Amino acid sequence: MMQLSETDKKRFNEQLKRLQLRPTKQRETVYALVCTYENHLSADQIFALSKKILPSISLATVYNCLESLVECDLVREINFGRRPTRYETTLREHAHFYCNDRDELHDIELPKAIREQIISILPKGFNLETMNVKFTGTCDCHD
Repeated sequence: MMQLSETDKKRFNEQLKRLQLRPTKQRETVYALVCTYENHLSADQIFALSKKILPSISLATVYNCLESLVECDLVREINFGRRPTRYETTLREHAHFYCNDRDELHDIELPKAIREQIISILPKGFNLETMNVKFTGTCDCHD
């Protein structure tokens, strides 16, 4: 089984307990994979990696684990239209760039000034709770 850092393990247990969910080996494995592979894995990718650790795990179990981890605020879903949902553990506010050429998702930090400028154009009486900025295009990413 993959090992979580002490900080991630503590957060994992606390968040599951908050929603009265058990910390199963399947949930822990899926969470550890999302934590370890910071390149925004899809459920199919997580399933393939999970099978190497827990050969009897099913795709349905992986989806159920991801759903509970999202519900516990341990993992965030990232959707780009009809493309497969990706998952990450970076919960702080940031943008994403999807590279069509390489089928990759990259984190983009939004400077505070840009965030404030976006908020400033909201109509009067609109109060921002979360911001979800997505870019799609091509990239000259190096291997």
